[in-house]
Amino acid sequence: MARAAAVTSTTPRAGEPDRLATNRSDAVLSRLQLLVTRKLDGLLQGDYAGLLPGPGSEAGESREYRPGDDVRRMDWPVTARTTTPHVRRTVADRELETWLAVDLSASLDFGTGRWLKRDVVIAAAAAITHLTVRGGNRIGAVVGSGADLPTARRGRRAATVPAGPGRLVRLPARSGRKEAQGMLRAIAGTEIRPGRGDLGALIDMLNRPPRRRGVAVVISDFLAPPAQWARPLRKLRVRQDLLAIEVVDPRELELPDVGVLPVVDPETGELHEVQTADPSLRHRYAAAAAAQRAEISAALRAAGAAHLRLRTDRDWLLDMVRFVAAQRHARTRGTTR
Repeated sequence: MARAAAVTSTTPRAGEPDRLATNRSDAVLSRLQLLVTRKLDGLLQGDYAGLLPGPGSEAGESREYRPGDDVRRMDWPVTARTTTPHVRRTVADRELETWLAVDLSASLDFGTGRWLKRDVVIAAAAAITHLTVRGGNRIGAVVGSGADLPTARRGRRAATVPAGPGRLVRLPARSGRKEAQGMLRAIAGTEIRPGRGDLGALIDMLNRPPRRRGVAVVISDFLAPPAQWARPLRKLRVRQDLLAIEVVDPRELELPDVGVLPVVDPETGELHEVQTADPSLRHRYAAAAAAQRAEISAALRAAGAAHLRLRTDRDWLLDMVRFVAAQRHARTRGTTR
């Protein structure tokens, strides 16, 4: 997959950068959609709560009352808040609703393999969208990015100031391929901001308001402490089939022997110089990284989430195909993974 941030050889004129960036993003998403369709077509079409289409009994969104509406579906809390009569829509039993929690914090703007971690996140969102959008199914997303770091004043030493929850955006769940493509363009166009994001707050956006049973997918590198996001994840699993997609870069697992390596923390802006020629340091780094990943896996397992790990130096699409095939095989045998 080509990177959305690839630099062209032509210098854009004033007023054109946004349009050129949009065109490049659309071209990348089109090629990605074609690739995903060829590999994943027919692998998964979703499990439904019912066999027959109909109005259903699951509560959906509210809308204003219109003459002829069934008064038994009046939404009294919304009516009381707005002083305008509202009725509660119901969702067809045959309709599957999928929500994505897409983490685009500063730590995702990194990659030493074939792609950036951000590229793999967007690709995974496109693949999940393709797998679930058919048959009138609805898909929506919440997207989180970092909070801007404070600018140090002249003459004063820079200080690390705790950042807020970052920027969180909700994209409503809608059906149809055109709406799904618009959602993917919005995700791909999200600016990665410096500073720390709050993965727990991002996941918690899928818990409020409470939703009908469906599928929830969290795409992140999960580098935030598990204490921040484990509880919202367990809460989300109560009513949703939960999939956690972990994006990993090989340099997060081990260090190469390249001498003095300057390293910048994208979330805090801090610069460190690491002497990678020291074998004991490389060993300690690998051991700490392995322990961190084991802690992440244990937290996801405790939350009851299916866990898929995608790496920037491997064929992410092949890994996803194998995962989906294994999930289907487990379901047909009456077991869960």
